[in-house]
Amino acid sequence: MGELLRAGVIGLGMGGGHLAGYLAHPDVEVVAIADRREDRRALLPEKWPDFQGKVYHEGIDMIRNEKLDILSVAVPNNQHRELTIAGLEAGANVLCEKPMAMNAQEAQEMLDTAKRCGKKLGIDFSYRFNPQSRAMKAMIEEGALGNIYYARSVWFRRRGIPGLAANNFNTGSGSPMGSWFYDKAQSGGGPLIDLGVHRLDLALWLMGYPKPAWVMASTYDKFGPRLAEQQGLHYTVEDLACAMIKFENGSTLELDASWASNIRENELQTIRLLGDKGGMYQYNLNEGYTYEVEYYSEIAGRAFDSKMHTAHSVPSAFQLFVDAVRDNTPFLVQPEEGVTVMQILDAVYKSAGTGEPIRI
Repeated sequence: MGELLRAGVIGLGMGGGHLAGYLAHPDVEVVAIADRREDRRALLPEKWPDFQGKVYHEGIDMIRNEKLDILSVAVPNNQHRELTIAGLEAGANVLCEKPMAMNAQEAQEMLDTAKRCGKKLGIDFSYRFNPQSRAMKAMIEEGALGNIYYARSVWFRRRGIPGLAANNFNTGSGSPMGSWFYDKAQSGGGPLIDLGVHRLDLALWLMGYPKPAWVMASTYDKFGPRLAEQQGLHYTVEDLACAMIKFENGSTLELDASWASNIRENELQTIRLLGDKGGMYQYNLNEGYTYEVEYYSEIAGRAFDSKMHTAHSVPSAFQLFVDAVRDNTPFLVQPEEGVTVMQILDAVYKSAGTGEPIRI
């Protein structure tokens, strides 16, 4: 084996999973991390005792001082573009958290930089790395659904606004943990850009990433502003978004995402795909983060329903990104797909604001 790949992680919130993934890979040495929050840096010895690298306050300083092969960017959305481009230009291959950027223009700049620098840029759309999702994709590629003409992808919470939920505590920095999620200047949007981005990519990936034609959408903020005001905070994003997306091949996708809604479940995640040969439905179990998949078809002129019994474990995004860099092979999520997602999200917000369909 050659020299170990040098990796660095910016952000120890979502980035904690990145750090753990790299520490578990035999071909990686995690040489540095960066996080502005002292409380997270203080937890390093306890939560990640195998990490022996340098610790930075600022991610940009880590990029400038460390010669990295792999960089993970896991910070608030308004920092994705700057840090990703800096990492690529410094010679690193970058795995960026979702959403790719604040808008499609920023995402395109990141893609263009990766091409110019000859480096890999991956987006951590984590639901592609779910075992059931990968099994669904394999079934679709084998023709189980035939031509997919309709899909609906949903992520609803009854009450689950980051930073305003009952189980969030003050960080000592003057604002609740997660409060940047509902500050549009930092996040770019609410549950659409936080939860919906996952459901959108999953649906597009399973459908074969058809080219979007137009979007008709609405957004609402019925709960967030009131809950924030009760805590002396300011809420500037939606708490529910819904959209109909029409594709050039004639297929249709309905997308729904909400942090707060009057539903029975605390957490509801579903995706339904309809094809001319079969249908498929994935849903979360016990209002949590494990999933079941059902398949519906017709055999000998009769309707049949079946359920997936096993789904083989699959490598994490972090393992696959390391493998892609080491072997110079394609990563499961390409940056062009991240740009498409941002184009659709931009159109959703524009349609909601104008009350009109938006062409992409």
